[in-house]
Amino acid sequence: MEPLAVEITSTHFMAMLPLLITAITTIVVMLAIALRRNHALTFILTVIGLNAALISVIPALGVTPIEVTPLMVIDRFACYYVALVLISTLACATLMHAYLGDHRNPKVGYPGNREEMYLLLLLACLGGQVLVSAQHLAGLFIGLELLSVPTYGMVAYAFFNRHSLEAGIKYMVLSAAGSAFLLFGMALLYADAGTMSFSGLGVSLATMGENLLVQAGITMMLIGLAFKLSLVPFHLWTPDVYQGAPAPVAAFLASASKVAVFAVLLRLYEISPATDGGWMNGVLTVIAVASILIGNLLALMQSNLKRLLGYSSIAHFGYLLVALVASEGLAVEAIGVYLLTYTITSLGAFGVVTLMSTPFQERDADGLYQYRGLFWRRPYLTAVLTVMMLSLAGIPLTAGFIGKFYVLAAGVEAQKWLLVGSVVVGSAIGLFYYLRVMVTLFLVEPNLQRQDAPSNWGARAGGVMLLAITALAFVLGVYPQPLLALVQGSVLG
Repeated sequence: MEPLAVEITSTHFMAMLPLLITAITTIVVMLAIALRRNHALTFILTVIGLNAALISVIPALGVTPIEVTPLMVIDRFACYYVALVLISTLACATLMHAYLGDHRNPKVGYPGNREEMYLLLLLACLGGQVLVSAQHLAGLFIGLELLSVPTYGMVAYAFFNRHSLEAGIKYMVLSAAGSAFLLFGMALLYADAGTMSFSGLGVSLATMGENLLVQAGITMMLIGLAFKLSLVPFHLWTPDVYQGAPAPVAAFLASASKVAVFAVLLRLYEISPATDGGWMNGVLTVIAVASILIGNLLALMQSNLKRLLGYSSIAHFGYLLVALVASEGLAVEAIGVYLLTYTITSLGAFGVVTLMSTPFQERDADGLYQYRGLFWRRPYLTAVLTVMMLSLAGIPLTAGFIGKFYVLAAGVEAQKWLLVGSVVVGSAIGLFYYLRVMVTLFLVEPNLQRQDAPSNWGARAGGVMLLAITALAFVLGVYPQPLLALVQGSVLG
């Protein structure tokens, strides 16, 4: 076992500032809840802490790359994905404030405590930051569990809603199964290589070759991570959990959680000799094609918006696997661009569902029929959801087009024609159900009673954030150069 002792200096503290500030914010929020329960105060403390952590990424960049401990490395790659996780968490915290603080019916009290939701969110965010900075299997597992365990509580937070409880139990059981596969795979790799650091594993695998033990270990680790990313055939939990979870939590699952797991998968894949056209490429190719086709085909049949977005996310991470398998030239850059554009779009789509929903009802406003004629009631909110659907479909002049273009470019550059063809076919199928959602928004409104977004939604924090995300999705689609420059500076060295 390699030694874990390391001398910590002020430079190390500078590099760890985002993680340290998030951890301190978690402690401050916990003490504030213990002293006095106040939903607005808890939200303000959370937002201040997350903003401070996001700003601290800038000084951390000045000392990169640096090995903080043998478990963690802070480099430009880690800083980029730490910032992405923090931005996603900040957006989700804003949506949670809109969701839990129901202004439509202030006389009805929330039947439980609201403040702990922010505490769980901060812990999960901290886990995501550890995960993207991991350079050791122990760091990977600690980060993954710190990300996953608070999420179980967040999914089941609306305890008075049986759908939320059911989703929490499903996610906990299946996620625990994924963690078990991951641990067993780590044990097999350590038994063969005698090291758990990513670099040590890469050297050992390159020199020793890939025997049956190594192949079994890599396969089991891939199964564990595929569970977290809901890749086919480990995707069955996704639509049920997305549907049952409170809308802001579903947004967190679709954005920050998956971004962190895919970033560490990219790190692992880059050090593996299997990337040189080995057997793992074949496995990932099959998973990518299956995820793209099955995700899109199952989304076709959905009349529930959250389930539709769940199946859509399966297809989108299939697209990301195309760039991962390409693994040369534009591939890492394409993944960075795609993850950012997908995160923005997912937050926007789930943000609309959040503003339309309230935890006091039996379920969120996720039925497509509830969005019929939304244009005639909330035209600006309709514009937001329309831009998000266009971006998910990869239509030009939206951020989603830039992401999909880069993935296709990476696939063409690597001459992975089967994968490129599956992206084209999947995008064509996806276009149908995204357009179906958009058409529903403009249909004549039936005389049905339904919950709706507050009339002044755009003046509140959640609404302002949604409008900002919509503007960003459009600006990045028209003028993507700043994003491309940012990603090019953060590729793995």
